[in-house]
Amino acid sequence: MSTTLSTPFHTALLPGLQERPGDDPIFQLNAEAQRRAQAGETVVNATLGALMDDEGTLCVLPSVAEAIAKVDKARAAAYAPIAGPPAFLDAVMKDTFGDSELCAISTAVATPGGTGAIYMATNAFLEPGQAMLCPDFFWGPYKTIANHTRRAVETFRMFDEEGRFDLRSFEEGLAAQVARQGRAFVIFNFPCNNPTGYSLNEAEWEAVTDIVARQGKRAPIAFLIDLAYARFGAPGSEAWIGHMERINRVAQVLVAWSASKAFAQYGARVGALVAVHTEDDHRARLRNAFSFASRGTWSNCNHLGMLAVTDLLTDATLAPKVIAEREELRALLDRRVDAFNAAAQGRDIRYPRYEGGFFVSVFTPNPQKTAEVMREQGVFVVPIQGAVRVAICSTQTSGIARLVEALDAGVRAAEAE
Repeated sequence: MSTTLSTPFHTALLPGLQERPGDDPIFQLNAEAQRRAQAGETVVNATLGALMDDEGTLCVLPSVAEAIAKVDKARAAAYAPIAGPPAFLDAVMKDTFGDSELCAISTAVATPGGTGAIYMATNAFLEPGQAMLCPDFFWGPYKTIANHTRRAVETFRMFDEEGRFDLRSFEEGLAAQVARQGRAFVIFNFPCNNPTGYSLNEAEWEAVTDIVARQGKRAPIAFLIDLAYARFGAPGSEAWIGHMERINRVAQVLVAWSASKAFAQYGARVGALVAVHTEDDHRARLRNAFSFASRGTWSNCNHLGMLAVTDLLTDATLAPKVIAEREELRALLDRRVDAFNAAAQGRDIRYPRYEGGFFVSVFTPNPQKTAEVMREQGVFVVPIQGAVRVAICSTQTSGIARLVEALDAGVRAAEAE
């Protein structure tokens, strides 16, 4: 029997959604690299933001597997509270701020990973049609989130001519948003920015704090720290906390907390949005707004994951064990960072200060050409605006020298056009 309709079928999908891409370009490149490797080619795959060991296997923390196995199955199977289990939220806030005064004046809600926290904050602190503000080197899904929620992304120049954080451009961008929107929502993915690996130093944080203080007198500002890679920063990278104590006096401080990188649990989708405010009643408003939004989107989050992460953050045996295991992964990554910096010496490649983190970005006048030349050599990186993103996290230490050689060749080819 024919199922052909007698009248034309008109799609119900909104016109603005009909031409959206179905897959992330990074995952497409990763799939190509994997296909070529499976066909017998020796490739260097520096595309995916997941920490691999030097045999090319995804790093897993044994203590995390132990914590997951210990969770009572009946508890894990039950619905989690909409905002997340209170013990989980308390542990997250303590993990975020440590002994800082901010911990006592924070509230939080569980989210599906750091992505969920950014999604929730975008909806809570911007009206439709308004724009978030972030550096021009930013994690691509910020734009996806903004587009999906009918907001936008505006950027300021991240680096000046000397390769330092461009404070003047940041203040100009923030002042323009305050004037035009009557509010601003800033996202800083520091320490260890994705895609550049850059972390602000003490002087840069001081200047950023002064800028937010000046503009915060003119209009409401929400200032979000995307903490995804912070546990892999160089020593001293936690200095951002002290500056948030100052910013909290003039702006709404937010933190997107995630277990994905810190616990090597990318698939568990455990995260939280943390918000700071000195007034009890306003913290209650924030908490209620976030919980309402949770119910209207994902309803509640991965109960098994949150219970396990709570134990990893609080249990007297598990907590020190997971910290020690993470330090081993950090040491592995630091060796690759050192190897990259050493191999890049004397090469015709430029990149920002790189002291730790999953990624580094190498500047090029033609990112597509650079990435194409590198793929011809069996080396995969991700072309972005003005650079190629290199996932040191997924590059075996033995492949760093080949990676840098291919980068040098790719940049030279782009400059020769």
